[in-house]
Amino acid sequence: MRLIRFGEPGREAPGLWQDGRVVALRRHFPEIPDVGAAFFREGWLARIRGLDDPGEAQDVRLGPPIASPSKLICLGKNYLEHAREGHFEPPAKPLLFAKAPSSLNGPRDPVMLPRSCGQVDWEVELALVIGREGKRIREEEAFDYIAGYTVMNDVSGREAQFGDGQWFRGKSFDTFAPMGPALVTPDEIGDVANLQLTATVDGETMQTGNTRDLIFDIPYLLNYISADITLLPGDVISTGTPAGVGIFRDPPITLQPGNVVECRVEGIGSLINPIVAG
Repeated sequence: MRLIRFGEPGREAPGLWQDGRVVALRRHFPEIPDVGAAFFREGWLARIRGLDDPGEAQDVRLGPPIASPSKLICLGKNYLEHAREGHFEPPAKPLLFAKAPSSLNGPRDPVMLPRSCGQVDWEVELALVIGREGKRIREEEAFDYIAGYTVMNDVSGREAQFGDGQWFRGKSFDTFAPMGPALVTPDEIGDVANLQLTATVDGETMQTGNTRDLIFDIPYLLNYISADITLLPGDVISTGTPAGVGIFRDPPITLQPGNVVECRVEGIGSLINPIVAG
């Protein structure tokens, strides 16, 4: 299944994406909650599976496919070549940081450049959404806790990230977490450890990578994070970005109003976000 949230910002409704057509789930299930913690706790993934509705062709805005996650956890330097391009040593343990959930943005929505920070950069990433509560998750059981996968652009304000002494502000500006276009259930993905990632700016390829090159794979990450942090349904973990970001190029390339960034993960789809002045 390909779960979507469609409608105006703040008023999105849950749906399914069926070959370019939208299935409005509340037509079948008026009581269905938004795609978030209650949706997963109440077993709605199983309840809507097999729904016989081809959907309707609609020109609708897609929102981020998950609503109000309690946590948006990201990985730094989780691809070896990305660590090397920044002249960093590969981390001995996962390097975790957080983005504010308020930074979530739709897969076609504009990314606004902040007034308080320059050197804004792109980072294509595979993200996963937790489907059931878990603590001290065993690696061999990790995939049982995953509801699905999506694409995230970990947009980064480098002046703040590198100048503040910590990363939270530079990663959390409004609109800095475009996500989507859908939450794709694992049965539609294939081998999540062998997916191509690409990022382009104005059609020029900037990043290419493959999830087989993750330093810390998904089962290890869920085990490590959940050792003493309870993962809740709807939480998002974004697994890191491959080499090719703008700030480490010679000379650096950073985003300007009018640019269009496309981030794609094989089997899931693309984010296409115009860059606008804030």
